[in-house]
Amino acid sequence: MAKIMAVNAGSSSLKFQLLEMPNETMIAVGLVERVGKDDAIFTIKYGEGQKFTDVLPLATHKEAVELSLEKLMEFGIISSYDEIKGVGHRVLHGKEKYADSVVITEEVMQDIESYTELGPLHIPPNLIGIRAFQAILPDVPQVAVFDTAFHQTMPEENFLYSLPYDYYTEYGIRKYGFHGTSHKYVTERASELLGRPLQDLRLISCHLGSGASIAAVAGGESLDTTMGFTPLEGITMGTRSGSLDPALIPFLMEKTGKTAEDVLNVLNKESGIYGLSGLSSDLRDVESAATEGNHRSEMALRIFANRIHGYIGQYAAEMNGVDAIIFTAGVGENSDSIRERVLRGLEFMGVYWDPSLNNGARGEELFINYPHSPVKVIIIPTNEELMIARDTVRIGGLVEQNA
Repeated sequence: MAKIMAVNAGSSSLKFQLLEMPNETMIAVGLVERVGKDDAIFTIKYGEGQKFTDVLPLATHKEAVELSLEKLMEFGIISSYDEIKGVGHRVLHGKEKYADSVVITEEVMQDIESYTELGPLHIPPNLIGIRAFQAILPDVPQVAVFDTAFHQTMPEENFLYSLPYDYYTEYGIRKYGFHGTSHKYVTERASELLGRPLQDLRLISCHLGSGASIAAVAGGESLDTTMGFTPLEGITMGTRSGSLDPALIPFLMEKTGKTAEDVLNVLNKESGIYGLSGLSSDLRDVESAATEGNHRSEMALRIFANRIHGYIGQYAAEMNGVDAIIFTAGVGENSDSIRERVLRGLEFMGVYWDPSLNNGARGEELFINYPHSPVKVIIIPTNEELMIARDTVRIGGLVEQNA
């Protein structure tokens, strides 16, 4: 048995889980919010429903890591730092070099740092989190689990843009895809729930949260996905526009006087469901307003669902059929109305879903299709932390996992 930390460091946050492997038991889950502020919020849940929250100044991610480890000791969750045998870190980007998770060396750190231009909001905090754990647990294997790795199986016809080929060879401009850890987890879990080998399945995974992406997974490998060179491409999201005509960028620059960076900021942070509704990026707020007759909120929901609906058709065509459609992440797991909007009209391709099963289904593994439906529809709560822990064990060679 080995205790493994699964870590996701954001720009002002630090999420972690402590799991016992290989039996995959969750021991504790923690969240540090507002890192860098005088009123940072530390929360940890452990044991039989026990929870501790504190508000305090935390200037750096290193302090957040130190506090997290101290609290694990204080509450008796671990008796010594030596109990932690490995730390897995979610890392946004691995470009083409990393098609799998990897033990972090100084060379790996340099590579990740060189990818900062591809993920300026995500990679710096990823690096800070890694450095913080390395400083406190210097002899513990640290493993990088890349969001892009799962999608490295995409063929050229799906990852290349129709640009001069030199742009790809010289600058690495191509579709990379993201949410790979989540798509991998839910498709593997779908195989278990369906009782069929993963290599025999054609699956469409809908990771729907504030950030959202769809993936076509054939035989356990990513065939295509909606996010591209950056997480901005693809479907409409909470604050991201998703795909649009690139000529809009210079047009908006000319009309508004904004710089290219300003326009990209609008596309990333002021668009999507938030920009369309003018109300919120939180789907719950928008759904509530739509039920009260707010047209822009209703329109935003239609656009969001329409984009997902269209990609399901596209990906079914790419795979010459589909065996199951998966809904996961915050919206996918909890919004029955979005699932309904997405699924409505897919009967032509063998998707027969049961409204009585869909209605009220939230955060639980559940088939929501009629038994006779050729295409199954499954809600599967994602567990990226578990995948990070599994990879940390596998790559670090720490303990033998369960079969």
